[in-house]
Formats: sequence, C-alpha cells, structure tokens
Amino acid sequence: MKKSNSDSGLTARRSNRLFIAGLTAIAVMLALPTYSQTLNIQVGQVTYRFPAMQAGVMNYTNGTTLTVMGKVFNLSEVDNMYIDETAVTDNLVSIVYASSSAAVTIAGNVAQYVEPTLSGAHVTINQTNTAAVSGDEITYQLSGTTTNGSLTLGGSYKCTVALDGVTLTNPNGAAITVTNSKRIQLSAKKNTVSTLTDGASGSQKACIYSKGQLQLQGNGTLNVVGKTKHGIKSASYISIKNMTLNITSTVGDGISCEEYMEIKSGTITLSGIGDDGIQCDLGGTTSTGITTGHEDEDTGNIYISGGTLTATVTAAAAKGIKSDGDMYITGGALNITTSGGGAWDSDENKVKSSAGLNADGNIAISGGTLVLKSTGAGGKGISGDGTFVVSDSANITITTSGNAVVASSSGTLSTVSNSQSLDRYSTNYKASPKGIKIDGAVTINGGQIAVTTSGAGGEGMEGKGILTINDGQITINSYDDGINASSDMTVNGGYIYARATNNDGLDANGNMYIKGGLIYAISSGSPEVAMDANTEGGKKLYITGGTIIAVGGLESGASISGGTAKQASSWTANSWYALYNGSTLVGAFKTPSSSSSGFNWAPPGGGGPGGGSQKLVVYTSSTPALKSGVTVSGGTSYFGGMANFGCTVSGGSSVSLSNYSSSGW
Repeated sequence: MKKSNSDSGLTARRSNRLFIAGLTAIAVMLALPTYSQTLNIQVGQVTYRFPAMQAGVMNYTNGTTLTVMGKVFNLSEVDNMYIDETAVTDNLVSIVYASSSAAVTIAGNVAQYVEPTLSGAHVTINQTNTAAVSGDEITYQLSGTTTNGSLTLGGSYKCTVALDGVTLTNPNGAAITVTNSKRIQLSAKKNTVSTLTDGASGSQKACIYSKGQLQLQGNGTLNVVGKTKHGIKSASYISIKNMTLNITSTVGDGISCEEYMEIKSGTITLSGIGDDGIQCDLGGTTSTGITTGHEDEDTGNIYISGGTLTATVTAAAAKGIKSDGDMYITGGALNITTSGGGAWDSDENKVKSSAGLNADGNIAISGGTLVLKSTGAGGKGISGDGTFVVSDSANITITTSGNAVVASSSGTLSTVSNSQSLDRYSTNYKASPKGIKIDGAVTINGGQIAVTTSGAGGEGMEGKGILTINDGQITINSYDDGINASSDMTVNGGYIYARATNNDGLDANGNMYIKGGLIYAISSGSPEVAMDANTEGGKKLYITGGTIIAVGGLESGASISGGTAKQASSWTANSWYALYNGSTLVGAFKTPSSSSSGFNWAPPGGGGPGGGSQKLVVYTSSTPALKSGVTVSGGTSYFGGMANFGCTVSGGSSVSLSNYSSSGW
C-alpha cells in the first residue's frame, strides 16, 4: 500500500475499528503470492471485491481516502474491510434481493465505473464507463426475492442484465427501468425461472422498460406481469432468442417497441393481454427502409424467423401482432387467437376489428407454421394495408367464426348475421370477418393456405388490388366469396379449392384469367357462380389453361380456349368422382352437395343450361371425362379430403357430359 508524502501516519477514521494495524495487514497479505486472495471493502449494502493479482498499488491519501483499482473510497463511509480466498468474476455486479433489502457485490475491475444507490430493495445504478471493460461488458446479475424492490439502470454503454431466478415486484413502478439508451441484453440464465411484476399504480410504461435497444435472450424462463400498462416496452428495437418468455397479464400490450422487432427463437406465451399481443411502432416520422444488419434501422417492421409464439388477446379490435411497417415471417410457429369484437374509432370515424396479424405496410410469409383464430365480430386472420406475398414453405391455417360488425352514424355497434344486410353500410361503418384481407396486391407463389369462415360477410381471401396465384395449395371454406379480388385475378398454377356457402367460389371485380393450375371452385345460393368475373362492368372470365372443376357453373360470356369445357346436369353429394383428361386420370374429387340442393337459380330471362339449374363444369387441356361412384386408393389427399391426386381409381360408371355453353351463365 502506497502512502502519500503528506501523510504523517495511519489513523483510525471511524469507530468501526479501521486501525493502522488492519490496513498494514491487508497490505502485507495482498503482497503475498497467493493470488486467490481477495480484498473486500464494504460500504453499507454494497461490497467491492478486488483480487490480489489485479489490485496493484493502493493509494492511501491524507488519512481520508483509499484508492483501489481506480475506485476511490472515503474511509469515513467504509463499514468493513477483510480478506478472503474466494474468486472474483470480472465484470460482474451481483444484486441479491432479500425481503425489504438488497445486497450489491461489485467486481473490482469495474468498481470505478459502477455507482450504486440503494433505498431498501430499490437499487439504482449509474454505469459511467464509455468503452468495453476487459474485452467484455458489465453484467448485472439479479437473484433473490422481494415484494418491494426494483432495478433502475443508467449509463451510456452496452451491458447485460442477467436474471438468476429473481422474483422482483415493485408496487409503485416498473420492476426494471433502463434509462441507458444503448443496447441492453436481458438474459434469463439457464435452468432458472424469474418473475417480474410492476405495480398497479405509478406512471411506468411497462413492467420492464428500456430506453435503448433490448435483446431478450438466455435459456431460462422469464415471467412478466404488467399491472399498469405494457409487459415489456422499449423505445428502440426488441429482439428475442432462446428465452422462454411468459407474459401472463397486462393492461396494455404484451410487448411494445419502436424502430423494428425480431423474433429469432425461443418460446413466447402471451395471455391475459389488455391490448395488442405485440406492437412495433415507427420510432420517428419517416422510415429509413430496411438496412444491412438492421443497423440504425427505423421501419416499424417485424421480422420472425423462428421460435414458438402463442398469443391470446381478448380486447376489442386488438391484434395478435401489429406492425407500423412491414411484416416478414420466414420461420417459427405462431398460434394466435383473438376474441375481441369490433370497436368504433372516433378519431378516424370508422369501425375497427381484431386480427391475428396486422401490418400498416406489406406482409411477406415464406416459412413457418401459422395457426390464426378469430372468434370476435368482424375479426380477421390476416389484414394489411400494403401487399401480401406467400411463398416457399409457409403453412397458414385461419379460422374465423364471428359475424360482421356495423356502426350507426353515432358509432353505436351491432352485429349482422347475413351478408345482404351489410350492403346498407358504407365501408367505414362495417367490418367483416375475413380470413385474409389485403388492401394492396396479393401474390401467392407457394406454401399452403387453409381458411375457414362461418360468419356473415366472411370471405376467405380478399385483395383490393390485383390478385395472382402462381403456385401453392389453397383450401378455402367460406361463408361469403372464397377468393375475391377488387381488381383482376390471375391463376397461373397451384392447387386451389374455394367453396362459398353463400356466394361465389372465385370472384373478380375485374377480369379473371385462368392460365394454369388446378381449380376446384364451388358456389351456393343465388345468383352465385363458382367462378365470377365482372361481366356487368365489361370484364370477362378468360380460360386458356389449367384444370377446372366448377360446381355452380361459370360466369356468363366466358372466353374458353386452349382446352375443352364439359358440363354435367346432376351430381351426388359425397360421392367420389374421377376426372380424366382424355384417357389420363387427373385425380378424384367429391362434391359437398348434390345438384338438387342449393343450385336452383335460373338466370335473368330464364333458359340457362339445363332449364335453370347450375351445372358441374369441368375443363381440361384435352377432352374431360367423368366417372361417378369410383373407389379411390393411394395418392395424396387435398383440400381437407375433398380431392385426391396421384391416386388410383376402380369401379364407377361414366357420367354423361354435354358441351359447355357460356352464353347462359
């Protein structure tokens, strides 16, 4: 220990027996070659630990201060000094909560950078370093239990908060508040369970709040309860990997952030959520666009590449996942249920509804398994203001069961149980329970999509722009139109099943172009058809390729080339039919209803094919043929068991087909 020239000797500074003999003993012992020795300096509830091999020269100045590894101690504040032979982990600050107090232990190599303040079990730390420490960063490790404690962390450099089985409740504020605007890793240590709860009173934005970027990670479990607002909130981006995260109750969003959000892996469960499950807002006023490595990105985008997310949201018009920007899903398993009904937005003067996924920008899904369910009035599986693209290995299953919700001029909400009633309401005053509703263009390049809707106005898939299907497997059972395009619809490939129990199977308000793929379309009710183009608006159905099975007929005036269309005057429900292209078996299918049920509408002026009954129309590149009552074996089941391709058939009898005439339909 080095003494300054102005010192005349060592004297006791306090009544806690800090004698010259004690300080001399410390100096001697630290000089010995037993590098496992550690000098412990205790100030109140804080203990600083300096390994002998790192301590070096310690300056004792004017009988008032002691400087060890850059940390200056006022001897009048020191409660105890002792030496032991326990190891010290560099860069570690340990915070142990116990009832109404907390004990803080600080590694010597970071002691000069960590300034703790304690009030009972409420710990405030200001981190003053501006560069990496020993090639790493400071870690704050939390353990123990308190019902009246917290951690507030300030500073200007990256750090880690490690949760080591801590149970932390703050009855009057956030459990963890990070005012440091740098990247913070919040890690749940392996094989531990930590629970954080904020208070029902206070002005906190969340149970866990970070001003800077927040990376949630680790192989442990974190439980979060948000009693005032959100569960977890960052004023910057949030990323999640590996962690098991359970947000069991919130007044606001489960997870809320700005700039962008990533889910890479882990298991996330959101329940008891008072608003959206996950919401990502644009941080500024203008998007930066996607940047390399998301460096300094501010898009409001959400990126999901892995992990398992289960979310249950019950609030009116709440979203399972909501982005101000785009949404990109390339992997993972999402299971989202919304049960809230519609809500009147007095600022925008319109009805809003719940949705499993909702983006103000574009949505692209190229992987992952998505199971989306909505039971509330007007609820949707997926809704977006931009474009919608599905490709590759995406697997999407959507079920909606609510009816449509409408509003009066004063914003009073009610539900309607039939689609015709919706026509009396303008767009802003109604919300229908659609499987997929997109305001921009829709492009399906691959993947699997299955949609079931059962409430009034429930369309399977709706695109306000151009709708294009190039590949993939689509299975839709809907109350209203199966697939609807407000503009043109083009099918170039894929396997498509669209059954509407109260409207058209496929419906384009522009032209419909069928150039390839296999389409099985079914309509019901009157005056609906299996495949409908906007003839009244001067548009047309153009068929130049592909394979078509149309239960309910085709739009009047259809242009058919590149193959042959035939029609059957009757068919039997739930009986297997074999479809041939010439002598080549295409596959087998069965119809959900018979020709005598639900297909008895005669076109205006009468005289439609078969005296007013809609037909079963088949189209192939050569000459189509049908057999009824066949036995099917092998192959691959499609469309929920309504078709089989790659199979073999036996038995059955030929069905009489006549040439199809498009003039009557």
